[in-house]
Order: sequence, then structure tokens, then C-alpha cells
Amino acid sequence: MFFRVVLAFTLIPIIEIWLIIKVGRVIGPLPTVAVLLAISLTGAWLARSQGMKVLLSIRDELAAGRMPAAPLLDGALVLAGGILLLTPGFFTDAVGLLFLFPLTRRLLKEAVRRWLERSLSKGTIVIRRY
Repeated sequence: MFFRVVLAFTLIPIIEIWLIIKVGRVIGPLPTVAVLLAISLTGAWLARSQGMKVLLSIRDELAAGRMPAAPLLDGALVLAGGILLLTPGFFTDAVGLLFLFPLTRRLLKEAVRRWLERSLSKGTIVIRRY
């Protein structure tokens, strides 16, 4: 696990810098910065709107007396997408947008749900109550 985290924290910045340099060579430095800012602002707006929809969905589930498991997972994905969009770079922006769009988020949510179920059944994830 530690190796994967170290790998992610070294590879992702390298990918980001490489992409920014490549895009900067094609469209120029100022348009590159402008595109990054535009993506970040659009992503912040999208994260806010999707986050509000998720909050309303959680509220509706709780009002109906049901556990809002799926909306909570949606909320976690929207939060992760928003954080990725705040990180400057094209790669993290692309991944963050995948977390925010409802269609791709539904696919990601299903994959995360299956992973959680598998991990819980194997016992590799332990839920502790304090």
C-alpha cells in the first residue's frame, strides 16, 4: 500500500508536468494557463451543483427512512472529483471530471461498490466501532 502511494505521488506530478509542457508547446503558455483556469472554474461549478444534488438525494433517502449508502458513495466521488479539479493539471482534471459527470460516476460507483463488497467479504477491510 505504501509503495502505491509513493508511486502515485511521484508519477502523477511527472505526468502533469509532461502534459502541461506538451500542451504549452502546442497552444502557448498563456492559453495553457487560461485553459487550466477555465477547467478548474467549470469543475468547481460542476462539483457544487452535483454536490447539492447528492445532498438532496441523501436528505430524501433519510426522510424515507432508508440508509443513504448509494448517495453517500456518490458524495465521496463528487468530493474526490472536486479535490482533483483543484489540483492544477490536465490529468487530474480529466480524472476529476470523470468523478463528477453522472454517467461516468455511476460506472465508478458500481466498481467501488463491488470492490468494497469483495474486500469486506474477504476481511481485508475491517470496520471498527469505537
